[in-house]
Amino acid sequence: MKKLEQMYEGKAKKVFRTDDPERFIVEYKDDATAFNGQKKGTILGKGGINNRMTNMLMQMLEKQGVPTHFVEELSERETVVKKVTIVPLEVIVRNISAGSFAQRYGVEEGIVFDEPTIEFSYKNDDLGDPLMNQYHALALKLATKEEIETIKTMALKVNAALKEFFLTVGIKLVDFKLEFGRTSDGTVILADEISPDTCRLWDQETNEKLDKDRFRRDLGNVEDAYQEVMRRLMGE
Repeated sequence: MKKLEQMYEGKAKKVFRTDDPERFIVEYKDDATAFNGQKKGTILGKGGINNRMTNMLMQMLEKQGVPTHFVEELSERETVVKKVTIVPLEVIVRNISAGSFAQRYGVEEGIVFDEPTIEFSYKNDDLGDPLMNQYHALALKLATKEEIETIKTMALKVNAALKEFFLTVGIKLVDFKLEFGRTSDGTVILADEISPDTCRLWDQETNEKLDKDRFRRDLGNVEDAYQEVMRRLMGE
């Protein structure tokens, strides 16, 4: 497969066209941003960790019946994925109160919910990715009613699988963001990434943060935290 011109560059990844119209190549970067790009930095080795971790978790989810965009890992930072049109909804699944949820509702971090919650954000950097409910998504024609139901069902399935898996390596899955895409025939599948950039991960015993919050909150040892997650997941 031949890598052709760059189609897109986001905060954490570049996307390239290939000589197969149904395949893209994604390249992960070490660039780090927070607060909608207001804070910028670099986390050395992050691109490789996020690439390999995403691919491993997506292959695990495929085995559990969740369709994903993963095709093939090319190198430490590059992966072949199915061409999708991203549904402009960020889907946040929360198991424990943290981050913007705790701030918004004036509660402390660490409250374990009786059941997971789902939030939608409008994927729009210019507007700061505002929260929205499914009625807004329908009004703006971002997705159909059927697609929203599919997305919610898949998000909860992903949550159950990831929560169980992370616990086996002593990590609590606090919350995480997912994105979904439509393939050329309109099928909705899981896209984007699953990594310490997009998940809040706490050590099961100590509640030590092992994710991008270390960068957001200037806690230090950001690279070490990402490497620790990778080491536990991959046994490295």
